[in-house]
Amino acid sequence: MAAFFRKRALDEKHPDSPPPATAPGAQDVSSSEEAGMVDEGVEGPDDLHRGMRPRQLNMMAIAGAIGTGLIIGTGTTLKFGPGSLLIGYVLMGFVVYVVMVALGEMGAWLPHKKSFSGYATRFVDPAMGFATGWNYFFKYVIVLPNNLTATGIILQYWVKDLNVSVWIVVFGVVIILLNLIHVRFFGEAEFWMSLAKALVIIMLILMCFILSLGGSPSGFRSGFWYWTDPGAFAEYNVRWKDDYFYVHGSTGRFLGVWACIVQATFAYLGTELVGVAFGETPDPRKNVPRAVNQTLLRIVFFYVAGVLVLGMAVPYNSPELLRATRERIGGLASPFTVAAQRAGVDKLADAVNGMLLVFTISAANSDIYLASRTVWALAKDRQAPEIMERTNKRGVPIPAVALSSIFIALGFMNATKDAATVFGYFVSLVTVFGALNWVAVLVSYISMIRAMKVQGIPREIMPYRNPLLPWGSYIALGVTILVIFFSGYSAFIPQFQIDKFMTSYIGIVVYLVNILVWKLLKKTKRVRPEEMDLLTGRRA
Repeated sequence: MAAFFRKRALDEKHPDSPPPATAPGAQDVSSSEEAGMVDEGVEGPDDLHRGMRPRQLNMMAIAGAIGTGLIIGTGTTLKFGPGSLLIGYVLMGFVVYVVMVALGEMGAWLPHKKSFSGYATRFVDPAMGFATGWNYFFKYVIVLPNNLTATGIILQYWVKDLNVSVWIVVFGVVIILLNLIHVRFFGEAEFWMSLAKALVIIMLILMCFILSLGGSPSGFRSGFWYWTDPGAFAEYNVRWKDDYFYVHGSTGRFLGVWACIVQATFAYLGTELVGVAFGETPDPRKNVPRAVNQTLLRIVFFYVAGVLVLGMAVPYNSPELLRATRERIGGLASPFTVAAQRAGVDKLADAVNGMLLVFTISAANSDIYLASRTVWALAKDRQAPEIMERTNKRGVPIPAVALSSIFIALGFMNATKDAATVFGYFVSLVTVFGALNWVAVLVSYISMIRAMKVQGIPREIMPYRNPLLPWGSYIALGVTILVIFFSGYSAFIPQFQIDKFMTSYIGIVVYLVNILVWKLLKKTKRVRPEEMDLLTGRRA
């Protein structure tokens, strides 16, 4: 096998070289092994169709997963200083980019339609694939009704007398239909919503940049003034019993940076959406690398540039910023609105409120897509009920979409205060599943690279290779694990809070229990490097 792969690498570098002669009576290894390859472009029964267009995939890679974390969530951490915020987004931007290029290398070389759980099953252990798939499924079916609830709350800004439940039903029906028609229609809807989100972010970034350079009605040119007065790093503070509790000194400033790192992690979650769409994209060898490279553009321009100009336009001790952090959701909760208000532009809150509708509807639309494709992939690996792998003639997994859509009903829990509190705990609990999915992707990639070395397969034969890999995958894995284990730091400040502790860490326990249960039930074993299948699924 090693000789075969080395021959393929040489052939790709020198396509005009004549094939070596085969000795009489010798077996033609290249022919026999190449015949075992499966072209994932061929669609069988109960299979997803590669109907998503490249432009749709590229736009999803650029702006598909941008959510309210950047527009609103940055306000809660800007109070720790613009330097802390920038460090958090740069560090976790590096991590998420490594996750994406690792997915890109696997997806271009060994394309399949089984999402992340399929790689974990194939390269690590079927038990890890089981846990990864189900945790990812539950993450998105829980945040699905939460995004629809946020949509209803935003609309109450204009229509105050209409119950949130009405909007949950209306937009729930719309996104279900988008996911039932054809993946091309889902892709088209995401294309235009992603385009709208990209334009919104560009507008807000340019607005803050222009205001900080003196383009406001007052003409004040702040530049990087707020990085020196009040400063780039602030002490950690948290609201506690109608007042603020501060951690002073270098410890407080370090906790401020850490708070920004954790918030940036959750803001980046969902970036891997495009990795699920790889399974329904034609010609993965060409389109997957192109989409992955678009991810770097989003990280650098939208996220890093976004928090940089925010730190130029709004000081971390601004009273308007502190008031905005107390808002639940909506235009008034956005630090970009605060920047406009400080500059004398009063009507931006209405505009941002309308823009946020696109963000929440797009997120809910993607939630059903991600959940349905994940449970379909689990069924393909016999880790979910068999009925979940069925698709119609258009390649839509109808039972999987139906199962995912049922969870929209959880949104009605927000109609009462007590039920809404319980539902909020569920949302906080499953958020960590997204970071655990990054761990699964990186572990799968590292396992594949190790198997390639053992089997003597050179990386040169891979159609897409990134210079950050494989060394970057070890750094990204270490940082992600640190963030997961210390994300519950706030449960201990100013005193121990059991509810925050449980919602921060019980997701890790659930993930590990799922791995253990599947290993005991199915007697699975870790995939050995020398036995790993690195042929099936390769495009000839």
